[in-house]
Amino acid sequence: MTGTTPRDTTGPAGAASPRPGRTAGAAFPRMGRVPDTASPGTGRTPGTALPRTGRTRWSILAVALTLAAGCSAPAAERVGTARTPAAPAATAVSQPPPGDPRVLTENLAVPWGIAFLPGGDALVTERDTARLLRVTASGEVSEVAKIDEARPDGEGGLMGVAVSPAFDKDGFVFLYYTAASDNRIVRYRYDRTLTDAEVILDGIPKGAIHNGGRLAFGPDGHLYAATGETGDRRLSQSLDSLAGKILRMTADGAPAPGNPFQNVIWSYGHRNVQGLAWDPSGRLYASEFGSSSFDEVNLIEKGGNYGWPEVEGVGGDSRFIDPVVTWTTDEASPSGMAYADGSLWVGALRGSRLWRVPVAQDGTVGAAVPLFENRYGRIRAVTTAPDGSLWIGTSNKDGRGSPAPDDDRILTLTPTP
Repeated sequence: MTGTTPRDTTGPAGAASPRPGRTAGAAFPRMGRVPDTASPGTGRTPGTALPRTGRTRWSILAVALTLAAGCSAPAAERVGTARTPAAPAATAVSQPPPGDPRVLTENLAVPWGIAFLPGGDALVTERDTARLLRVTASGEVSEVAKIDEARPDGEGGLMGVAVSPAFDKDGFVFLYYTAASDNRIVRYRYDRTLTDAEVILDGIPKGAIHNGGRLAFGPDGHLYAATGETGDRRLSQSLDSLAGKILRMTADGAPAPGNPFQNVIWSYGHRNVQGLAWDPSGRLYASEFGSSSFDEVNLIEKGGNYGWPEVEGVGGDSRFIDPVVTWTTDEASPSGMAYADGSLWVGALRGSRLWRVPVAQDGTVGAAVPLFENRYGRIRAVTTAPDGSLWIGTSNKDGRGSPAPDDDRILTLTPTP
């Protein structure tokens, strides 16, 4: 969800998670992996990806939820003894404040994802119009395509975008969007327009809330995707569902080598992850919406269980991995996140600010510093540009903000002036 009160008004409430703390690899899930039996006549080795014409669709495990005003509040959630982890004293070098952002372009409509092409131009998604835009370093905007298969609704629509690390050779661009029956990841060839669309992963549950949606290539060359639990909390703990997970896959949508469950799931027990970022040592951090108490930044481990819905914030439960940063929900509702200049930079929707979280060389984090509070409204997209600057997208036209006449905007920020 995008983080205004009420933060979660629908969906099953408080259901106990099935087999919490399940040991990684104890059982192979039925869903979220390539089927064990090849389709007759394909000649496929069991456990390998089906070709597009023979790919088995994944079951849809969640129904669309409603955001209608006046819905009753959920039953009390089962959460741990949540608290904010104390930042160690001097875990990162003190850093000077950044300068003021500069408006790069304006009059957009909910820019959700930003990914850079070789040469410095960016591809930008608009969630609610389903447009893919190209934005130059000087702020010129042109429309690349409108994704007709996308079905914007509630918190769903055209969301994540990623550019292949081998783009100069393969020309691949990847989009995450809400379709008629699910959320899915589609690969295209890009040459000023989109061609050769191929669904590489479908069957990600969709809902009116908590669709996740972030895409990013990691330093290992594999594609990561963040999904939400669509308001059905039980899905986060189920390794039979792609909801409430961080996924890791090849450019063809197959499970990446080394995945913990022999499927595309990398970590689980998430509520609604919308930010992914790596530090220079290759550590993956994820920003995650809490429900009513604490938002989080988590340091992601292979096969890790991050506790939702059993824990919100720091629970001190050995079955789950605690966050490295928490905020109260009015301070953050964190969405996009990037690493630059020794810090994580986290966009806050409800908090209407940019958070800077210093990261030490050993991966520990210092005290988070709020920047630009209430100056630009809701901040959703945060991405590091090839020149080291940050591109920051506002989200004031998403139905939960108070848009200014020139919203939505993309800002640029130099981390160290």
